[in-house]
Amino acid sequence: MSERRLRVLFVVSHPIQYAVPIFRLLAQEPQLDFHVAYCSLRGAEAANDPEFGRSVQWDVPLLDGYQWTQMPNHGSGGESFFGWSNPGLWKLIREGHFDAVLCQLGYRRCSFWISYLSARVHGTPFLFLTDASTIKPRDGRTWKMGLKKLAWPVLFRMFSQVLTASSAGSELMRSLNIPEQRISMTLFTVDNDWWGAEAARVNRAAVRASWGLDGEERIVLFCAKLQPWKRPLDLLRAFGLAGIPRSTLLFAGDGALRAIVEAEASALGLGKRVRVLGFVNQSQLPAVYRAADVMVIPSEYEPFGLVVNEAMLCGCVVIASDKVGAVRDLLFPGRTGYVYPCGDTGALALTLRDAFADPAKLAEIRGAAGNRIREWSPHASAAAMTAAIVRAAAGSARVSRQGKGDAVDPAFKADRYLPS
Repeated sequence: MSERRLRVLFVVSHPIQYAVPIFRLLAQEPQLDFHVAYCSLRGAEAANDPEFGRSVQWDVPLLDGYQWTQMPNHGSGGESFFGWSNPGLWKLIREGHFDAVLCQLGYRRCSFWISYLSARVHGTPFLFLTDASTIKPRDGRTWKMGLKKLAWPVLFRMFSQVLTASSAGSELMRSLNIPEQRISMTLFTVDNDWWGAEAARVNRAAVRASWGLDGEERIVLFCAKLQPWKRPLDLLRAFGLAGIPRSTLLFAGDGALRAIVEAEASALGLGKRVRVLGFVNQSQLPAVYRAADVMVIPSEYEPFGLVVNEAMLCGCVVIASDKVGAVRDLLFPGRTGYVYPCGDTGALALTLRDAFADPAKLAEIRGAAGNRIREWSPHASAAAMTAAIVRAAAGSARVSRQGKGDAVDPAFKADRYLPS
């Protein structure tokens, strides 16, 4: 009995620079016939990003190396339920004869439900990807938390597989009593090879010189949208408290709090030691990370935090709040990075001092962080995702009905894909 390729559709809102490397790897998987359906081309094409407060088009290739199609969107592309309304997904799933449909759209989007219901009606396993690592909502409203406690256990049991981004995400699914066999940790990753190669090409001294800084300057970096839940003001205040000699704080990002950050830096007497670079596109980020010594991610809500991956790959030591989802998998305090209690600016100030107190220790952490992040790779993510697809398809009536004797091996050597 011969094996046939599993036909797989991945439904995504728009091209995401972090997901594309995994798409390319899945497209190369010999056991998969892999396709992507985009609900819009935002990101690959210039479009307004309300959180950056500007039009954004990423300056790295996003549409090559895999099969994709754009589904006409009848919505605005905004954050409302009907912002993503792509009715063509129903026909695509019905006529595509897919063995599995994966969806990375949020369940508060119309196109999510079009995809789910079409897959369900046509007997196709439906896999849902989520980066959730806590039931607490971003705005902290208790009624939303109560609603999630009631709705999420029902919602996530509807799916053939729930694909989580982290250990914290998998633990959350278990706390909701989702059956263990339906949970697959598929890792949140960036293109490790690209980031490593780009960082290796950076002339650290030249980048610093372009900012008017020399090799002795201690540079602390914030790299994110300037939004309230990212808590950039915590870092600004902690930097002032830390009083680190010959130090500069860089904000790489833009957003609603930019003017407030700049005004408070001036009020604290830090104006000359704080710089806001504004929006930095993808191709320029390796140089920013490589030129910095430490990156701080002080977020109060951060399901994972892929800037952690990026910084570690570029040799920039990470300090993260304990609300960042990546902490549990990537940052082992004092070994591969630093962790502090979210919102405690005094603790963050002490952590900054500690990080710069011993250059040899900082270099040791930098090396250990590089080793850890190289294991957390797109290859590992694609392998885990392939195993989840096989697991879902193996129990599908659709697979057993098709092929006239040809069938997918239910084992599919899946154990070689599972994370050790």
